[in-house]
Amino acid sequence: MARPGFDARAAGDVVRTEILPDPGAVAMRAAERIAQVAREAVTDRGRCTLAFSGGSTPWRTLRALAEEDVPWDRTHLFQVDERVTLSGDPERNYFHLKEALIDRIAIPPSNVHSMPVEEEDLDEGGRRYESILRRIAGTPPALDLVQLGLGEDGHTASLFPDDDALRIVDADVAVSGLHKGRRRMTLTFPAIDRARCILWLVTGAGKAVALERLRACDRSIPAGRVLRSRAILLADKAATGGR
Repeated sequence: MARPGFDARAAGDVVRTEILPDPGAVAMRAAERIAQVAREAVTDRGRCTLAFSGGSTPWRTLRALAEEDVPWDRTHLFQVDERVTLSGDPERNYFHLKEALIDRIAIPPSNVHSMPVEEEDLDEGGRRYESILRRIAGTPPALDLVQLGLGEDGHTASLFPDDDALRIVDADVAVSGLHKGRRRMTLTFPAIDRARCILWLVTGAGKAVALERLRACDRSIPAGRVLRSRAILLADKAATGGR
């Protein structure tokens, strides 16, 4: 039976959707879900692979996740995307991943895989990250969970409208063009779509239009092109226009 607030419509929206009161509730529910996925993956396959995006709600989620029962010694952390900038820059998603989660849990350093955005040759860095994905998550890599956000322009990960990275189908990692002054390294659609679970976190009234387009299967926005059959969407009321 669906829980209150759970919307499992089949027509036009095959993303299982749960509407929660506010960003804090979204973060707590997401942490519970991620922890459950991790425990089940370790039971079933002996290890878990998680990939996280940036954003204020994911960072709240990571802090909550640090308090959950997760077999961290058998869990590997990856990044969905990262800005090309120096180590320690607060613009880096890894900066917040470390502060919100890694520094708060007992995880082996060898289980943490940050994107190599400080490489002089970014394309080679992307290929190296792909090789790590294959070594840990199989060939082709199938991550246990990929957490995604949604931009007001409909982007997800660092797959922006009209960027060349949208068209890459023969690689799991790509480097985007400039966006707000930064290039990005990102997982591509094939890598995201192979995940056993895709977890969308969407909060705030500013995302309402993009969320409506996502739920309407609008493939003209990058987010609308992500596989939906294994996706779960956690959104707050503001992002759904208060509905």
